[in-house]
Amino acid sequence: MLLNRVLKFFITVFAVIIGATLLEFASPVLAYIISAEFLQINLDILDMTMMNALSILIGGIIGGIFTATEGAIVAVVYSLILSLVFYKSIKVSELPKLLMDSAEMTGIIIFLIGVSSIMSWVMAFTGIPAAISGVMLSISSNKYVILLIINVILLIVGTFMDMTPACLIFTPIFLPICQAVGMNTIHFGIMMIFNLCIGTITPPVGTTLFVGVKVGKTKIEDVIKPLLYYFAAIFIVLLLVTYIPAISLWLPGLLGYVK
Repeated sequence: MLLNRVLKFFITVFAVIIGATLLEFASPVLAYIISAEFLQINLDILDMTMMNALSILIGGIIGGIFTATEGAIVAVVYSLILSLVFYKSIKVSELPKLLMDSAEMTGIIIFLIGVSSIMSWVMAFTGIPAAISGVMLSISSNKYVILLIINVILLIVGTFMDMTPACLIFTPIFLPICQAVGMNTIHFGIMMIFNLCIGTITPPVGTTLFVGVKVGKTKIEDVIKPLLYYFAAIFIVLLLVTYIPAISLWLPGLLGYVK
């Protein structure tokens, strides 16, 4: 069993490295064909060092060597070694300050998650999710209308509640409704996570947005306006994922998870 996991890990790492190498060589051609100025492509994203880190993470998670949460620790250790030993962009004397900054940033995120967890408990105690479900079913029995309502609700919920409590509260409510209108459970899961992920980059909670602002040393009000164009594109993709099941189910179907 362990041997199979190790083999799966190395096969995945090898595949990602090969793909990254091909992408590295193809990038000048793609940049020539597609205007880099128009798309604002930064070819430095294709840095092979980061591709190697990505291959290790994906290989480790798929191979069962470590979980996604443990993968974050592996990524931090990997980046720290690169910064200290190879790039020398960080000095050992700077580590205490970096640890303090990380603790401060983590404290902000944990506080936001804690507040959203309290909010989720209040909603569950007062029966708000069940009330929402009843109202939604009374409005329409049309599949597309119901999915639109679910999207709107999840988008609103995602703006002030963390993903974990939101999934725990609303999955038992919305999943039976979606199954009743013929929606695949995998399709529902992808749609729900997509919705809630949008909430991580939108105020007032927006944990990912606050982390980005903290790292970028800027202000929320300075980044919201440029992000509006990206929000519009994300909402369009959300509608495509919701109403075109093939976008979400073709890969699971290819792997045999959807019949």
